[in-house]
Amino acid sequence: MAHYDLEEQEQIDTLKTWWKMYGNLVTSLVTAAALAVVGWQGWNWYQNNETAKAATVFAALEQAVEQGDAQRIKATAGELTAKFGRSGYASLGALLAARQSFDAGDLKTAKAQLTWVTDNAKDELRDIARLRLAAVLLDEQAYDEALKALEATSAAAFQARFQELRGDILVAQGKPADARTAYQAALDQAAAKAGSPARELLQQKLDSLGGAA
Repeated sequence: MAHYDLEEQEQIDTLKTWWKMYGNLVTSLVTAAALAVVGWQGWNWYQNNETAKAATVFAALEQAVEQGDAQRIKATAGELTAKFGRSGYASLGALLAARQSFDAGDLKTAKAQLTWVTDNAKDELRDIARLRLAAVLLDEQAYDEALKALEATSAAAFQARFQELRGDILVAQGKPADARTAYQAALDQAAAKAGSPARELLQQKLDSLGGAA
């Protein structure tokens, strides 16, 4: 029994020595892990809470659009980008507001809203914003700026539309040969959609330019 007690005491002493050497480190690691778990849960709660708030503001924006309330549209869209810029609702709201601004003839505001989306959104929303921004600039006859808006690589689903709009801008610039190249590229990229109204319109644009200059 004495031997057992002595062996047990040695184990206790060994544990005390180990804890004295590494106890602070273990405590720190456990504390850090606990904080990480709490932080992650808190971040998820924050994200969910922010998304819910953004959804509420976006719903107010949609209502303002239905009512044609230009002032409220601008205010709610601005609130989305200012307070909930990381939310997808912000980009959707800016696109929606930009359409209303364009229809109202407020091209300056439309450009600002679309530029925000091109700078902050990702993937499809960013490409849609670039297309719309280029169209607004085309309407303003700011041809070089419009072409610049289309320079960056787009997702495959938008490449044909980018080339077509590039062709429209080049036609407006009086560059039929370059426009023809852009329209042909658009047709090549839209080959899988043969027979669609969009493709037929694109073919008409190409045919209207006649033969190679």
